[in-house]
Amino acid sequence: MGDPRLLEVSRKIEAFGTPELLALIEDMRDTMVHLDGAGLAAPQIGVLQRVVIFGVRRNPRYPDAEEVPETVLINPLIETLGSEIEEGWEGCLSVPGLRGLVPRYLRLRYRGADQFGAPIDRIVDGFHARVVQHECDHLDGILYPMRMPDLSKLGFTDVLFPGLQDSED
Repeated sequence: MGDPRLLEVSRKIEAFGTPELLALIEDMRDTMVHLDGAGLAAPQIGVLQRVVIFGVRRNPRYPDAEEVPETVLINPLIETLGSEIEEGWEGCLSVPGLRGLVPRYLRLRYRGADQFGAPIDRIVDGFHARVVQHECDHLDGILYPMRMPDLSKLGFTDVLFPGLQDSED
């Protein structure tokens, strides 16, 4: 947090399957795995392109989260399905050591492409929908505290959740 690139709108990807795009995705995947993240957006590593990755199996940072399939999502479009909103605790690799209670749409449809240009079109809910919204916000220069209506619900992870393993975010 503080890096001005995190507040910028990212550029659309025009060419798929290029060595540069594949290297970016590999770098993002390595970073996400190393830090036990649930997802990562290209701006988080200083690249202003509309690329996000996400996926959760067993994750010490989110011990109660349901599984989310490993996904590369390029040029995502999100359509909310219904008006139901749920508050949930979020952390972010760009906002290390903190968690906040963030309202997100419970159900959505997302579309985009994978790294080779193959279309992706999914309807999801729950934690999966939360992760997608969080990561796609990064592409528009939005960090999760900007979505919080009550900043009294923002705090240090080790104080809010004693004993929860939270790496260097």
